[in-house]
Amino acid sequence: MTTTPPPWPGDPLPERELELAAADRAVDALCRTRPEGGLLVYSGAAGIGKTSVLARVRARAAERCTVRTTRADPGTTAVPFHTARALFAPDLADTGGLAALLGPHRALAGPALGLTTPGEEPADPQGVQDALVALTARAARRHRARPLVLVLDDAHWADGESLGWLAALGPRLARLPLLLVVAHRPTEHAAEESRPHLDALGTAARLRVTLRALSPEAAAGLTRRALGTGADDALGRALWDATGGSPYELAELLARLREHPLDPGADQATAVRELAATVRGHRLADRLGGLGPDAARLAWAAAVLGAGIPLRLAASLAGLSPGRQATATGELRAARVLNPGDTVDFTHPLVAGAVYDAVPRSLRTTFHGRAAWLLTAEGHSPAAAARHLLEVHPDQDPALVEQLRRAAREHLAVGAPDAARRCLERALREPPEHHLRAHVHHELGCAALLTSPADTVRHLRTALELPGLDDTLRADATFRLAQALAHNQQMREASLSVAFAAATTEPGPERLRLQAAHFMYDAFRATEDDGPGRSRRLAQLADPLAGETNAERALLTLRAFDGMLRGENHTVVAEFCERALTDGHPAPGLGWTDTAWGFEYPCLAGITYAWIDELDRAEELFGEAVRAYEISGWSGGHLAFAHMLTGAVLRRRGRLAEAETRLRESLRLADRIGTGLPVHWDAVCLLVDTLLARGRTADAQRLAEARGFGPPYPDAMILPDAPSVHGRLLLALGRTDEAVAALEAASAMAERGRHNPVWAPWRRDLAGALATRDPERARALTRRLRVDAERFGTPTALGMALGCEAALAPAGAAPALHARAVAHLEGSPARDELARARVALGLATGDRDQLHRGLLLARTCGADALAEQARSALA
Repeated sequence: MTTTPPPWPGDPLPERELELAAADRAVDALCRTRPEGGLLVYSGAAGIGKTSVLARVRARAAERCTVRTTRADPGTTAVPFHTARALFAPDLADTGGLAALLGPHRALAGPALGLTTPGEEPADPQGVQDALVALTARAARRHRARPLVLVLDDAHWADGESLGWLAALGPRLARLPLLLVVAHRPTEHAAEESRPHLDALGTAARLRVTLRALSPEAAAGLTRRALGTGADDALGRALWDATGGSPYELAELLARLREHPLDPGADQATAVRELAATVRGHRLADRLGGLGPDAARLAWAAAVLGAGIPLRLAASLAGLSPGRQATATGELRAARVLNPGDTVDFTHPLVAGAVYDAVPRSLRTTFHGRAAWLLTAEGHSPAAAARHLLEVHPDQDPALVEQLRRAAREHLAVGAPDAARRCLERALREPPEHHLRAHVHHELGCAALLTSPADTVRHLRTALELPGLDDTLRADATFRLAQALAHNQQMREASLSVAFAAATTEPGPERLRLQAAHFMYDAFRATEDDGPGRSRRLAQLADPLAGETNAERALLTLRAFDGMLRGENHTVVAEFCERALTDGHPAPGLGWTDTAWGFEYPCLAGITYAWIDELDRAEELFGEAVRAYEISGWSGGHLAFAHMLTGAVLRRRGRLAEAETRLRESLRLADRIGTGLPVHWDAVCLLVDTLLARGRTADAQRLAEARGFGPPYPDAMILPDAPSVHGRLLLALGRTDEAVAALEAASAMAERGRHNPVWAPWRRDLAGALATRDPERARALTRRLRVDAERFGTPTALGMALGCEAALAPAGAAPALHARAVAHLEGSPARDELARARVALGLATGDRDQLHRGLLLARTCGADALAEQARSALA
């Protein structure tokens, strides 16, 4: 006999009519000619009847829909993507349509779903999640004839990776022919990393219902239904008092009363209370005591192995022969501990939990260790057995450490860094042999890089303090430590870490790699101590290099980027870029997805091209980045950064509407992985700059306030110069005094030897702000701007400088300067700057042709305010 569903399976569930009606409406919407998907979430305490509600939802939906269902289990919480695999098991078994289902995401979704062998490199977690969302959409469209319904019970026990996928899927469900139905206990019962996902599911739900206890009237009705009409209301009330209206406890008590009715002369209330005590808490497992040692050991072994594992393995773990297994299994089913079947299936999670808690602690540890061995012997991977190894007592076992390290590598390869972290943290507690401790800390630091920069810093510093790493691994650990520090906005610490390592590393490729990283992180600092000195040292090291090795190419890339920021002649800067690349592309090992050197070097090459007017080269490089990340499934911070860089090129071209779209996409992608990251600052800065160029000052202000764009800025450099952009925003808002102060602060760029007038155009804006209040200072600023522009030599820089000079020049001299600005900007890729110069020339001379051409170009660029200014002048 089973208690799931309760002993009134053919009757309506009492006091659940509204909840089931909501599910019926959702299924109706799914089955319309134009299907409307959705998400239903049922929550409530253990035993409140969530499973019974889901059983009825499944039964009703199955009449018209394709239903896929699974139930999470405490034993699988630590198994990445277990719930996803269980939900899609029937579709994944259809080998004929599997290729179409996986689509272009086979390399990412396949390993996560256990279909293909994972690669050796870590998979991007965000990319795997996106691949599963895309696979779900394809599965939903495949089942249009009978729309797809996914049902997940006990979601609080689902693995975090699957919950992350479902949380990402939630907001998209309204646009898919798919209904997702989820039930879970209150979120405090879930693992800490799973709670945000459950909250996100609740936020996205069409309906979120908290199931309540049954009323006394419902309890009385169920009592008559289960025990016959002769059962009086007093017994129903006694049952309700004893159970608090818990459907599970009520069903258990009624099942027992049907088998063993109360003595007619007994005190009903007292007898019911005594009986109720046996169906909750630790007393749930007491029923095993009368079944004999074989049944108890089989139940304990089953609780350790978890749901879905073959009973024969549970018997093997318990040390039972096939005959003794059969007898014990029959006893457990008769006692309503296990459901019928060949796999472990407890009648209720409360029973499973109580049995697991009843396993003697020493025996439980032994069972977990043997369970890991059994699963491995059955052909399961180290990752599948790892959840048991996590429960074994530390015992300085080198084999266990190695198995946990292998499991961690498998977890990383399928995009589950949190699972890898758990395995490696457990390996450290074993602990590893002395010479391996640094290796495990190094691996743990790398595993946490995408999810916890602080943990990465802690473990990599420990790895570097311990003996055991060779020069290559020490350089790698230092490089990744600097990456984590930079990711955490600790740019000075990043620079110092690689500087110290470079000074203590023997000459060779690893030392050059560290030296290049030192120059890079110093260049990235917004408040560098000795910018001119660093630039001189970099030039001395890089200028003679031919670019024959990746270390040389990295240094040449940094030399080009530094030259661009310093405002050196653009042709010289371009020549350094050419030496740093191979036929215009990143060299093997220095590409967008190569992890040894990082993606920063091709980024810097593209950024350099973008600010020396070589926008075709920049666009080609950044287009490669987007394609590389999409193909590789890197849809987290790397893809967000690639979109941001592409947006920067569009902004530089003056394609303002397209730039805005791309930058907003970059922010959307970045928001999925955290807040306050360097890519957030860059994308917001560029987006504010773009909105100001479009004349949408109010939008720029709202964005800046919502995103906290303004001082104090992080220690990391922002693309482009943030104080310059913020000062321009304040000018546009009419807050001139504040704008002047902000632009004066931007002059720190010059103190660091950085005189690129396009990257940091603070002199142009400050001169305009001071034109009437301090004309002599304004003229001095324009003269220095002109000097910097002529040194840099790009058409954009020269045109912008001449336009600034013309705006402050006497009326008689202005037209000629405006005309020269237009002439230079005609050779510039910055179309919005040319439009601005044409309108300025037309206004200064009354030339309607220039105004008209400026109007057309402004409209093409999306510079709405400039276009309106030209239109008004023409009118």
